[in-house]
Amino acid sequence: MPPVAVRILHAEPGPEAGPLERALITARAELAERHRRGFTAAGAADVRVVAGPPDGIPFGARLRGLVAEALRGGSGGVVVLGSGALPLATAADRRAFVAAAGRPVRAALANNVYSADIVAISGTALLRRLHDLPDLPADNALPRWLAEVAGVPVTGLDRWRLGIDLDSPVDLLLAGRAVDAARLRGAGLDIEGVVERLGRMRAILADRRAELVLAGRTSAATLRALERGAACRIRALVEERGLRAASTLAHGAAGAAAAVAADGRRAADPGVVSARRPPRSTLGFLVDRDGPGALGGLLAQLGDGAVVDTRVLMAHRWGADEAGWPPPEDRFAADLLLPDRIADPWLRALIIGLRDAPIPILAGGHTLVGPGIRLLAANSA
Repeated sequence: MPPVAVRILHAEPGPEAGPLERALITARAELAERHRRGFTAAGAADVRVVAGPPDGIPFGARLRGLVAEALRGGSGGVVVLGSGALPLATAADRRAFVAAAGRPVRAALANNVYSADIVAISGTALLRRLHDLPDLPADNALPRWLAEVAGVPVTGLDRWRLGIDLDSPVDLLLAGRAVDAARLRGAGLDIEGVVERLGRMRAILADRRAELVLAGRTSAATLRALERGAACRIRALVEERGLRAASTLAHGAAGAAAAVAADGRRAADPGVVSARRPPRSTLGFLVDRDGPGALGGLLAQLGDGAVVDTRVLMAHRWGADEAGWPPPEDRFAADLLLPDRIADPWLRALIIGLRDAPIPILAGGHTLVGPGIRLLAANSA
């Protein structure tokens, strides 16, 4: 098997990082080191954690440099992942990605072909082709570029737990490590409200008389799993799947042309704007109509509990580019239902409404409404 290089990308805290962001980054750093040891044991020849403070370099540009370096070192395949990816990965999972990167043919393996957190790329010819990779804003769109522009067969490793990514402190609680909960408490953060709601959500999932509202970037696979594993009824509102992977840069020249044709002018940043329309949310329209503080009461009319992907609501309000959203510290405080820590007035009003609703409501991102809810259902039995 050709030698395989593994690169684990880890963003260190910037000068304005608050305690929530720093706690998450510390957990991600520990996971990166776990992956470094695990991929070395899985047979990778060259495993490195690539760490540094935020520098504004797009993922695509960074990957071009890392692949060029790996080629000079004699690698015939590359595995790239973020430091928060795959916290529940096993030794067999890591071996599967190393084996995929070590194949002699042009191919790729991702944990999710629609929005990847880890990608294994094989074949020296394909690695050389990556010098054409555009400045993708994040790794999520890499499988789409490989398939649609590079013409490479991309397959997914169909193991749902590999979709868990540590993107928020609430994801640390979902992953269930006691050390991470202790770290959040040690930073002076009140997480007891969310911990209590996680328990109430497990009880709802186990209750045949209950109904749960699930809103955001969930998937048909998650809904099928809940049909089998949850006793309660599920009222699902699925929208904006692929939000982070919907970069027109991943579509090549055809995608850029479509972005121009869609509105008659070239988008200011085609890397983050959909070729067809800006992000829109059904719940977002209700919030526009009634105000952010009303959402909790509206959800209480639909179910006995709710799990809401607030990133979809943020994209509805501020657009797909996260640079225009409230800062990470605000978002993370929102996920922990701590409105007093949120500076943005709209987001603070939203979270007060969710916290004070007459039903338990959890807020978070893709992990929460996808593999996270499956973990809760599995632990509710």
